[in-house]
Amino acid sequence: MKLSKTDRQILHSYASMIEGLSAYLGSAYEISLHSLEDYNHSVVKIMNGYHSGRSAGAPLTDLALNMLKRIQDQGLSSTEEFTAYNAINPVGEYLKSSTIPVLGENNRVIGILCINLYLDSPLSEILESLTETRREAPEQEYFASDMSDAIAKAVSDARAQVLFNSSIAAVNKNKELIRILHEKGIFNIKNSVSQVADALNLSKNTVYLHLRSITQGNSGAEESEGL
Repeated sequence: MKLSKTDRQILHSYASMIEGLSAYLGSAYEISLHSLEDYNHSVVKIMNGYHSGRSAGAPLTDLALNMLKRIQDQGLSSTEEFTAYNAINPVGEYLKSSTIPVLGENNRVIGILCINLYLDSPLSEILESLTETRREAPEQEYFASDMSDAIAKAVSDARAQVLFNSSIAAVNKNKELIRILHEKGIFNIKNSVSQVADALNLSKNTVYLHLRSITQGNSGAEESEGL
């Protein structure tokens, strides 16, 4: 199979993604990304490949070939059973696995993402992957119903942080509010300036003025938030 430039960009984005996915899931999971451009050297990225002894350049597996033939004969909908299944490797280790087709241009299958959980891994290793993070303190995450709700929550949190902080002069409080919202990425949301201005009882021009001051004349600031 000949891959296009866009196909390769898609696979590259998956390669970057599985690094983060591996960091999240932990070492009990082996995650591999295959390109269908060369079946003999299909693995383009693998995390924790020591489980199977594979590295980049390894060939496609027999099960992946089976799935591709199923897609060829019956279409993508025929691969549901490959989404989550139990497996056993040649040395007798039990796995919970997922084999997922990667789609490129014109909706054709250009690669395969494989995830294998090694069920014989020590329980301590699995528990460590569930509890260990790079942050010592847990982050609070708000699951908004829509982006307007997300903006309103961010404004409310910023108010609580700024308005009763006696170390911030009253004349600087609005600018500090805008700075906090800017650092949280709120102004990357379309029409956020209008909603923030209304919530803070400011004019849009005042919000723009503070933003320009905060970004020190970064001309891309307004475009990036859809102003």
